[in-house]
Amino acid sequence: MAIVDPHWPRADVWLAREHHDPVLTVVGVPSSKASLSPSRADMAPLVMRERLGRFSTFHGETGVDFGSLPVRDVGNWPVSELTMEEIPVEVRRLAERLDRGVLTLYLGGDNAITRPLVAALGDPERVGVLTFDAHHDVRSLERGPTNGTPIRGLIEEEGLPGSNVVQVGLHSFANSAAYRAWCGEQGIGVFTMADVDARGIDAVVEDALSRLSHCERIYVDVDVDVLDSAFAPGCPGARPGGMTVRDLSRAVHRCAAHPAVVAMDFVEVDPERDPSGRTVDVMAHLFLTAAAGLAQRLG
Repeated sequence: MAIVDPHWPRADVWLAREHHDPVLTVVGVPSSKASLSPSRADMAPLVMRERLGRFSTFHGETGVDFGSLPVRDVGNWPVSELTMEEIPVEVRRLAERLDRGVLTLYLGGDNAITRPLVAALGDPERVGVLTFDAHHDVRSLERGPTNGTPIRGLIEEEGLPGSNVVQVGLHSFANSAAYRAWCGEQGIGVFTMADVDARGIDAVVEDALSRLSHCERIYVDVDVDVLDSAFAPGCPGARPGGMTVRDLSRAVHRCAAHPAVVAMDFVEVDPERDPSGRTVDVMAHLFLTAAAGLAQRLG
C-alpha cells in the first residue's frame, strides 16, 4: 500500500482529480500500427499514467507547484486496433472535436499521430511545428503514413509551409543526405546536436521559437528518441550522441511556457523495450515539466 503524505502531493492524484474549467487537456493516443519497426508504443499512455504516483507536482527548479492547475484527462482515444490508414483519419476527427484548454498534451503512441494532430489545428499557413527528434521524419509517403513521414506528409499533403517547421536535435547516423537536402529545399529550420552542443539548448530553443514567430499557433512534437540512447532504452530510434534529459526538460519547459504553444505530443516510447521503466519515467518527467511550464505561463 502506498503511503499517503498530505505534504507530498502526488501527480497521479492531481491528474485524476475533477477540475472545473480546465486549462490543460490530456489525451492518450495509443497508436503503434504505423511504426517502421515493431513497436508497442500504444502501451505508453497507460503505463506512463501508472508511473505518475512516483512523482510530485512540485517543480523544484522554478519553485512552482502545479497541483492546483485545472486539468482534464479525457483518457485514451480508441485507435489502437485501427489500421495504419484508419488511424490518422480518426485521430484528426477526434482532435477537431476536442474541447481544448490553453494547452493540450497528447500521450503517444508513435510519431505518426503528429500529422493528424497538427492538421486538426486548422489553417496550415498559421500553424508552426517545432520538433525535438533524432530524425527529420520526411521519408517518402510510398509506404503509407508511417512514423517516419509526419513532416513530409504535413508539407506535401496538408499544405504546411516548410518555413513553418523547425527541427531540433537531429542525430548523426539517423538520417540521410537526401532527406537533409529535401529539408533545405523546403525551408525547414534545422538544428543538429552539434548546434545544441555549441550554443546550448536555451539559445537554440529561443532561436527556434523566434523563427516561428509569424505563426499564430505552435505545435511541439517531442519524440523521446531525441535523447541519447543511454537515457532512453525504450525508444527504438534513439542513438548514441543524443540529447540529455536535462536539456530536453529545459526545452519542454520553455515551450510550454510560450504563449503561442497550444499543443505538444510525447511519442515513440515502447514500454516493452523498457523493463526497468527508465524511459517511461523520462516520458512522465517531460509531461510533468510541460504542466509546470504552463503553470508558469499562467502565473
